[in-house]
Amino acid sequence: MGLTMFLLGLLFVVLGAVLVRFLGGVGLVLVVVFLLAQWFFSDRVALYAMGGHEVTPQQAPELHAMVDRLCALADMPKPKVAIADTDVPNAFATGRSPERAVVCCTTGILRRLERDELEAVLAHELSHVAHRDVTVMTVASFVGVLAGFLTRSAMWSSMGSGGRRNDNQPPVWLVIMLVSIVVYALSFLLTRALSRYRELAADRAAAILTAQPSALASALTKISGQMARIPQRDLRQAEPFNAFFFTPAVAPGFSISTLFSTHPSTEQRLAQLARISADLGRPLS
Repeated sequence: MGLTMFLLGLLFVVLGAVLVRFLGGVGLVLVVVFLLAQWFFSDRVALYAMGGHEVTPQQAPELHAMVDRLCALADMPKPKVAIADTDVPNAFATGRSPERAVVCCTTGILRRLERDELEAVLAHELSHVAHRDVTVMTVASFVGVLAGFLTRSAMWSSMGSGGRRNDNQPPVWLVIMLVSIVVYALSFLLTRALSRYRELAADRAAAILTAQPSALASALTKISGQMARIPQRDLRQAEPFNAFFFTPAVAPGFSISTLFSTHPSTEQRLAQLARISADLGRPLS
């Protein structure tokens, strides 16, 4: 993870240097504005898009009780609790800090999991909150988002100028576009790798916190198996937010997520949980 973050930082420096070199102060302002926008708004996108709404302890007493218990075990502040009305069985956490976090479960996962399984999934999501993974992934993905924006802007600029050149030097838009394309491609791969590392770390933290790796393995197996029964329309609607989810909502057939997934494979996650179970002396059933 350290190497991945270093490489992402290096990409940011390269892209920022190109912007400042060709756009001067405007490029620096652009970098700052995009970073602030990512910081303040991106962590709420998944909750809003999935139709999640905050629930009180009176509305969801069992869910709140599980979150209360896990937060006490982890010695962390309790996040807000939300429910999203969708049959896609999943859960996710948003918020750039533990004090501003929201943990959301779908009605689909609430119907399908047993109490110990749901508690293990909540522990996984609370691990993301405790380790500020939303902030880490937001900052990490910033480079790719900015690079993608600059690529499109450079293309629009080239079409507006008709591709004219005033001297023997390459046009500014061409240099920015080429650098942005390379940065975007590398950033895409690095952020996906970082996301997979963070998911494995959250699995491990949840298994140790609950002392029940088998419950998390059971939840993972059950949810992965249930995905095939969800309507494709619902899965495709949820796919853009896979990075937030406990397990990706992947529709059958070709998808970019099957090539560059935000999550490790189910087999890899189960193998890690089996190793943790052996260390704890509680073999997976």
